[in-house]
Amino acid sequence: MGPYRIVLADDHAMLREGIKGIINETRDLEVVGEASDGLALLQLLKEISADMVVLDVSMPKLRGIEAAREIKRQYPEAKILFLSMYKKKEYLRLAVAAGAEGYLLKEDTGFELIHAIDTIRHGRTYLSSFILKEAPEDLIGICRGNRKLGGDPLTMREREVLKLVGEGKTSKEIARMLFISPYTVNNHRKNIKRKLNIRKNADLIKYAIQHGYSVDSE
Repeated sequence: MGPYRIVLADDHAMLREGIKGIINETRDLEVVGEASDGLALLQLLKEISADMVVLDVSMPKLRGIEAAREIKRQYPEAKILFLSMYKKKEYLRLAVAAGAEGYLLKEDTGFELIHAIDTIRHGRTYLSSFILKEAPEDLIGICRGNRKLGGDPLTMREREVLKLVGEGKTSKEIARMLFISPYTVNNHRKNIKRKLNIRKNADLIKYAIQHGYSVDSE
């Protein structure tokens, strides 16, 4: 049996290099690919196989939460470990809802990373020691497999649009960034508001920020 194959995704090259060094120095673990944003990560996974994806919560083009949902849809056997600098419980909830098996704070990667990978590799869930102390009981129960969070009703494209809405982009700007027409963007906005039971554009922006869709909110 070959080494356990890991893909790294983070927009900070120096951080990726440091994590790669820690992993490759560990017997039976190997970093087989790297990506600097969410879309590049999804493209990379079409080209190489991975047992685990270690990724940042916040990345350009497609944030880690959205990428994780898509990874679980396309490659359900792949394990996901989030690395984040954010200790807010809401991001842990989003990570768990996206299907992640682990959530580790970047400040702890030096001494917890390999333990986290090994724990997840053997079928268990891993939470940063700090998060575990602060997490409410319902989240701990979810991570132990007692129950699941509800699924996200939005499609991948709708989540992309909502992310950009949360960043304050206009429909014309979103259309240009996603290579679609403003008419299509407005249709996505209407569908998003219908699914989320939101009427006003201001409330849609507020929802995007409060639920972690805006990179700036993280």
